[in-house]
Amino acid sequence: MTQPEHDVLKAAQDNLWLHFTRHSAYDTSEIPTIVRGEGSYVYDIHGKRYLDGLAGLFVVQVGHGRQELAEAAAKQAQELAFFPLWSYAHPKAAELAQRLASYTPGELNRVFFTTGGGEAVETAWKLAKQYYKLVGKPLKHKVISRQIAYHGTPQGALSITGIPAFKQMFEPLVPGSVRVPNTNHYRADEITGVKGMTPEEYGIWAADRVARAIEMEGPDTVAAVFAEPVQNAGGCFPPPDGYFQRLREICDEYDVLLVSDEVICAFGRLGTMFGGQKFDYVPDIITCAKGLTSGYSPIGAMIAHERLFEPFKDGDTMFAHGYTFGGHPVSSAVALANLDIFEREDLLGHVTKNEPVFRQTLDDLRDLPIVGDVRGAGYFWGIELVKDKTTKETFDAAESERLLRGFLSKALFDAGLYCRADDRGDPVIQLAPPLIAGQKEFDEIGSILRGVLTEAWARL
Repeated sequence: MTQPEHDVLKAAQDNLWLHFTRHSAYDTSEIPTIVRGEGSYVYDIHGKRYLDGLAGLFVVQVGHGRQELAEAAAKQAQELAFFPLWSYAHPKAAELAQRLASYTPGELNRVFFTTGGGEAVETAWKLAKQYYKLVGKPLKHKVISRQIAYHGTPQGALSITGIPAFKQMFEPLVPGSVRVPNTNHYRADEITGVKGMTPEEYGIWAADRVARAIEMEGPDTVAAVFAEPVQNAGGCFPPPDGYFQRLREICDEYDVLLVSDEVICAFGRLGTMFGGQKFDYVPDIITCAKGLTSGYSPIGAMIAHERLFEPFKDGDTMFAHGYTFGGHPVSSAVALANLDIFEREDLLGHVTKNEPVFRQTLDDLRDLPIVGDVRGAGYFWGIELVKDKTTKETFDAAESERLLRGFLSKALFDAGLYCRADDRGDPVIQLAPPLIAGQKEFDEIGSILRGVLTEAWARL
């Protein structure tokens, strides 16, 4: 090891506070340190190569090492490195807002830029509250979201998040958040108490729980429903056919905003520019981030229906909300260059064409005794792990700790696959490679998973 490498590892050990990390895990080992990326692969400080099976964090849609994105950032930084969107505009933010509006369904024409997804969620909730005050419905402030759903870490977004373990240390949070069942059809018998529901029947049942929650809270107090097209936490819960159509009907009936949280699902992850387009529904607000720049520079956005902007057009009304770096010139320029790649290389078509191929690669693992379910859409999949495939019995807390944190995460990484072993709900392995990936990468993912999951079962 060279001295510069030693210095970097020591700095990481002594000074870096990692996100969502148990630092005790590195008491006797170095922190894995990634130094470069190329295509669908990343390389650590020792030169070892890993297949990026999570696109960084559902982010790097066009792959690593794209020189033109770096050049777009450098060019913009030389021309105008920074200017805020507080009562002023700059060309790249304006151009990007127009371009995003051209992609959105319906009349979602107003783009409010943030620097990340949690901020976009925070913005959407604040807009919903102020909008209803301005139109004479001041009691409408509550939000309905789904169990185990992750919507971010700011205080408001964390309140909407449905993962108790992430919230308890930060209570009290923002009041007014209500939870309903998610679309986990694999566990439908347990969730509903009714055996044998089809996916469509379960989808309608789950959507109707939203209506019941609105009625219980009082329709005059509920402002919005937040839902991901495919729910991330818990392991990729796609919506059954008809679910979002019923949810749209419910929101319209009770005058409640439907917010599509697409921080993960937008920008090609499901094979469409926006996730709602995959499942044929039009929300009132879209929240997005991550893949908008493929991670080459941070940016996020809340995209709102034109009618939600109407009360802000006249008089002295303003949305008293903003972020210093929202719509940053460099990030906006990178986003535009990133979207150019999407169009030039037809990444949406590539994902749509390869979705069944990727699914089949993962479905082939169903013969393993530890694999209970494979679910997802596009380039966004989860593999649920079980103790008993027949009964769907899951692991207890101690077994999950030993399996996921004690073995699987490190074993997969050591085998050359960066992905996520997650227990926000039942134990799952999540996979979301860069959108440029194809059969070669799928085969590599399948081979590594088969070897590591076979060993995991043997250890149990």
